[in-house]
Amino acid sequence: MAKTKTKFCCQECGYDSPRWMGKCPGCGEWNTMVEELERSEVKTRGISTAFGGIAAASKEKAVPIVRVDSTAAPRVTTGMNELNRVLGGGLVPGSLILVGGDPGIGKSTLLLQSSFSLASQGLKVLYISGEESVRQTKLRADRLNALSEQLFVLCETNLDHIDEALEQVKPDFLVIDSIQTVYHPQVASAPGSVAQVRECTSHFMRISKMRGIATVLVGHVTKEGAIAGPRLLEHMVDCVLYFEGERHHAYRMLRAVKNRFGSTNEIGIFEMNEDGLKEVANPSELFLSERPKGASGSTVVASVEGTRPVLVELQALVAATGFPSPRRMATGVDYNRLSLIIAVLEKRMGMMLQTQDAYINVAGGVKLDEPAVDLAIAISIVSSFRDRPLRPEDVVFGEIGLTGEVRAVSRVDQRVKEAQKLGFKRVIMPQKSMKGWNPPKGIEIIGVDTVAEALAAAFE
Repeated sequence: MAKTKTKFCCQECGYDSPRWMGKCPGCGEWNTMVEELERSEVKTRGISTAFGGIAAASKEKAVPIVRVDSTAAPRVTTGMNELNRVLGGGLVPGSLILVGGDPGIGKSTLLLQSSFSLASQGLKVLYISGEESVRQTKLRADRLNALSEQLFVLCETNLDHIDEALEQVKPDFLVIDSIQTVYHPQVASAPGSVAQVRECTSHFMRISKMRGIATVLVGHVTKEGAIAGPRLLEHMVDCVLYFEGERHHAYRMLRAVKNRFGSTNEIGIFEMNEDGLKEVANPSELFLSERPKGASGSTVVASVEGTRPVLVELQALVAATGFPSPRRMATGVDYNRLSLIIAVLEKRMGMMLQTQDAYINVAGGVKLDEPAVDLAIAISIVSSFRDRPLRPEDVVFGEIGLTGEVRAVSRVDQRVKEAQKLGFKRVIMPQKSMKGWNPPKGIEIIGVDTVAEALAAAFE
């Protein structure tokens, strides 16, 4: 009887080793090496021989790059403008997309609604669920009113059976919910392991490229928020989307962190209700709908996500503390930026914040990661510290340097036009960003070079 061979595989990067090691040489993580059975090599090297050996016969020759046909493939609209925006204009045939998010955030709802929209256009859609039965999927479709003769559903986790269903249906759009539940019969590992996820993802990648099927894989996430499985999984796919949102809020955000066919700065905003996900056409008006009037520490900041300007409310609370070490907490913005801005206010403005707790929150559960929100954070902290509210018609944006200067930011024209559209009367922005464009009429523009000038303009 042949001896069973084992290997140790890193659960983060997929690095293989014949012996166990505490620290992975590939990614440097500790205690990620897990023992797995070593699978013997198949006779046909390279590409899998699924679908009757069509992959093995598709051998290509190298050609000069100038002779390659660069005609852009027509995109397929999903019927959801917010999803099309994040994808870069729609689905690209033959693309492989990975969607991750917390449990219960609405990934399956989003994909089922988009599948129905594609099926309504006459495209064949195959929705394969490894977590729900066909009856459970039908109940979800009834609630979402997503029923179509072109939408096929299947509950299966065996990769060979999925191949048979693909041969039978021949879909234009494929959904795998989720990739951690699918297993390859020839891989001697449990579903969800590094070997299984890597082999199954590679299999679906070859299918999507050869057949021109747009494929979406749903991925589980870890408690840290990253997609479970090896990092190789995100490198193999064409597009990685994260579906985010606070569980206690009705708003959800779809964000692209990798996209070979579009921008990675775009976001799509949805609202979850009883009938499923509804698109939010004007997020600025939505985020500012519950803004309090005359409250100190409240500032409206103009941020840009991809090509879309978004106005959100940024709130600050500064309160005295009896402990020797004050507390700092940031929700929706980077904690390190908050500490930096407080240090600038203490050093350059002479504000005694060493005995004050400081809390920053972005209303609506939005996450802002661009430096243009620095000036709004500083003004909100000063407003709460002095207990002096700002004008309700003011909008603020700008980056703060360590010397207390206000640095220029990009796309100021879009930010100002969005503020004017929502009825704001005054904008406090960097003086260096006022070159090269003409401000619109009906709104006052105040350019500042330092934090001191910005505070003087905000509290005059």
